[in-house]
Amino acid sequence: MSDDEVRHRVRGAIDAAGSRRRVAAAVGLDETKLSKSLAGRRRFTADELDRIAAATGTELAWLLHADGTPPVTAASDLIPARSEPDDARKRILDAAWTLIATRGYHRVRIADVAEAAGTSSASVHYHYADKDALLDEALRHNVELAHDRQSAALTAIDDPAVRLEKLLDLQLPDGPVLEPEWSIWMQVWVEALTESRHRDLYARGQDRWFRTVLMTLEAGAEAGVFRGGDQTLRARQLTALVDGLGVGVMTGVSTAADMRAALHEFVAHTIRKDDR
Repeated sequence: MSDDEVRHRVRGAIDAAGSRRRVAAAVGLDETKLSKSLAGRRRFTADELDRIAAATGTELAWLLHADGTPPVTAASDLIPARSEPDDARKRILDAAWTLIATRGYHRVRIADVAEAAGTSSASVHYHYADKDALLDEALRHNVELAHDRQSAALTAIDDPAVRLEKLLDLQLPDGPVLEPEWSIWMQVWVEALTESRHRDLYARGQDRWFRTVLMTLEAGAEAGVFRGGDQTLRARQLTALVDGLGVGVMTGVSTAADMRAALHEFVAHTIRKDDR
């Protein structure tokens, strides 16, 4: 896609979100720079496009390329597009993702990935320089998978209250997709303590999730269905609650049903407006 087409899609996503000023603030982009970029007087950076996608609830891949056509260049250090299912690189990446989720980051070997992908260790090394490069990309892949699934589920939901309920349900560590995602995400937390590259990955993933929650809370407050006040503080409280409850579910301390009940109780008493 041309720069003009990218700007057209970005403009549509921002306008659909309701307020350019609010999106600019959520993205951390000066309004003047945003206006210049939309007018074609400056190019959006990779990081700005990544943040705009998260802030507007759209898919980064949709902003960057026409349907079915992979982008020519990567838009960020997150994986911007999906390979075709029969692509060797995709098979290797999916195998690594699954093995990390089930065995743990440090227990996965190149030979294990090759066997699971139905290929050779030499083929794995052809696509990825070393084990760290492969496993790091699998972690980034995890973040992007979660974002794409979330975007697809929320795109058609306009009601902020329904959107928030769905958003929270999408965070429950339950089922064949969400449990592995949580497993890998928790491992990113641990790795982020000692590895700067994982700390950056964690920060990007967490920021994307936080901004999605914040935009939803702000939209609900504007619509009069959520309480007014400091929505940034409430977004911090809610995302921290999700993280803590999720760890409890993953470690067997509680269940997904317990987590859902606790989140809905918090929303009912702290976020939803009391109309009585």
